[in-house]
Amino acid sequence: MTSFLETIIAQEGPLRLAFFIGIFVIMAILEFAIPRRDQKLLRVKRWPSNLGLVILDTLLIRLLVPTTAVGVALFAQKINLGLLNLFDFSPILSVLLSVILLDLAIYGQHVLFHSVSLLWRLHRVHHADTEFDVTTGLRFHPVEIILSLLIKFAIITCFGIPPVAVVIFEILLNVSAMFNHSNIRLPTWLDNLLRWIVVTPDMHRVHHSIEHVEIGSNFGFSLPWWDFIFGTYRADAEKGQLNMVFGIDEFRSPSEQRLDRMLTQPFRKDKNQR
Repeated sequence: MTSFLETIIAQEGPLRLAFFIGIFVIMAILEFAIPRRDQKLLRVKRWPSNLGLVILDTLLIRLLVPTTAVGVALFAQKINLGLLNLFDFSPILSVLLSVILLDLAIYGQHVLFHSVSLLWRLHRVHHADTEFDVTTGLRFHPVEIILSLLIKFAIITCFGIPPVAVVIFEILLNVSAMFNHSNIRLPTWLDNLLRWIVVTPDMHRVHHSIEHVEIGSNFGFSLPWWDFIFGTYRADAEKGQLNMVFGIDEFRSPSEQRLDRMLTQPFRKDKNQR
């Protein structure tokens, strides 16, 4: 078991890249095969900017952040730092608890980025997409990505999250983001069943509604439980899945979907700026 876990940690980069490419391709194909909604703004006009933002985020992190989340976890493990290191949990239980704790932390961070004005300015780049598909789940401002990573470092250090749990969670978060932002149509019975264990596209799509009361719901990324527990769950949009409108009023023009406009968007106000 130990050698297997060490292999996972050592192969973090290739593993994450393989899952990223694999799930992205699968979701993109399914969006063509079983789309949930028709898209008014063609992919050829949106995808280059959304994917360009992913590439820019990755490059900036490599340049500006001297370590990775796994690197922080390895350091905390080496000096026996963090809450979980105070208990003699089995490796499997430790990993399971860690993944759940990290997911709860991401939920809390998501709520925070909606509640604090300066953080919302960064996060609204994600919400300003006027369509909703697999690339929306990858569309985040570089400053938000770096802040999120620093928050993750702090959580890993405080709780003593084991390195293998960090690798598993990073893969799970990336896969979940592409799945629950995908424009795919699931049978109603399957969506209702899956909502008990994962955030589905129909569930998270409500969070991207232009309506303020709906954007303040369904904050979960991987696990849906936190929305149920903290009262932020909303079953559906008032206008339904097919008629809801995405985006933010001030940033709905096609030009706002360009990469340069997304990068400067945090420095411009919207009418609901908090």
